[in-house]
Amino acid sequence: MRLSLCLLLIILAMCCYEANAGRVYKAIVHEKMIFILRSEDQERKELMKYNPPPEAVEAKLKVKKCVDQISYRDRKLVSEALV
Repeated sequence: MRLSLCLLLIILAMCCYEANAGRVYKAIVHEKMIFILRSEDQERKELMKYNPPPEAVEAKLKVKKCVDQISYRDRKLVSEALV
């Protein structure tokens, strides 16, 4: 079992070495910037792109309300640290 898992991982590494992490990184940074800096409505629009369950949307917007209590200047500093 262990040998087959190792072989599978080696095959995947050899076949997928050209994966572009830059695109994924840019998408994550974009999503985090919207979450930290922009309004609740903009966050809701961003979430709707992924067709999430309503409970997940409400949970994330609840966290967004907490983040929005931080001053904009401090949120800007946090967003700059993420990049």
